[in-house]
Amino acid sequence: MCPPSLTMDVKSSPAEGVIAGGTAGVVVETALYPIDTIKTRLQAARGGGKILLKGLYSGLAGNLAGVLPASAIFVGVYEPTKQKLLQSFPENLSAVAHLTAGAIGGAASSLIRVPTEVVKQRMQTGQFASAPDAVRLIVAKEGFKGLYAGYGSFLLRDLPFDAIQFCIYEQLRIGYKLAARRDLNDPENAIIGAFAGALTGAVTTPLDVIKTRLMVQGSANQYKGIIGCVQTIVREEGTQAFLKGIGPRVLWIGIGGSIFFGVLERTKQLLAQRRPGAQKENFKQC
Repeated sequence: MCPPSLTMDVKSSPAEGVIAGGTAGVVVETALYPIDTIKTRLQAARGGGKILLKGLYSGLAGNLAGVLPASAIFVGVYEPTKQKLLQSFPENLSAVAHLTAGAIGGAASSLIRVPTEVVKQRMQTGQFASAPDAVRLIVAKEGFKGLYAGYGSFLLRDLPFDAIQFCIYEQLRIGYKLAARRDLNDPENAIIGAFAGALTGAVTTPLDVIKTRLMVQGSANQYKGIIGCVQTIVREEGTQAFLKGIGPRVLWIGIGGSIFFGVLERTKQLLAQRRPGAQKENFKQC
């Protein structure tokens, strides 16, 4: 058995990263969509408004059409970027490599993730009945830029989120490998993924509230940009409104992190085993 090191891991080709990322994204989105819907409705409700618990899978099919390529692009960019940076940086700066790769992957996938998120959240809050209708009416009323409503706040939330979550996950895996002196199994990857997701989800909840408000406002435009949104929320609802939906968000992302990273690592391993000469390659690495 190979001795563990800081950089030893299943090295994925870009194509394998795309497949693994797309698979993990679809599995976690399908499993946890109702929790995400509740979280979105909590955050979108102004003041003490009540939320509906019907139609919790509203918009799932259309959302998966965006989640699949977005997750595939993210991991397809993240994996090779991570490997390049790990080769360039000394081992004691591996966290910087993971942070940077996470942010770059998030930026690359944002071009698909933002329209997907806009359509999903408008449907979750009952504004549209189907994804095609949502796209058509958003473009008709708000122009193409309506599909990118809240893009700045999305990047403000998701670039730090992606960077922090993947950095925590990768660094915990490194520490665990060194302590256990072996590779991690599937349950261990899932537990570490859950912790990384829950912690990052809690820290970034205020940014998520701002992003949700900007994305679901539609043509009403009650919020004038990120700063205007913050000022309006504080004035009308108080600072506690920035923690709206933190319970469902931490639960959703914690469980989601467990499923996503568990499926991601298992898929990467299965794909690596199917490579021509995989056994010979593993032997050489030892």
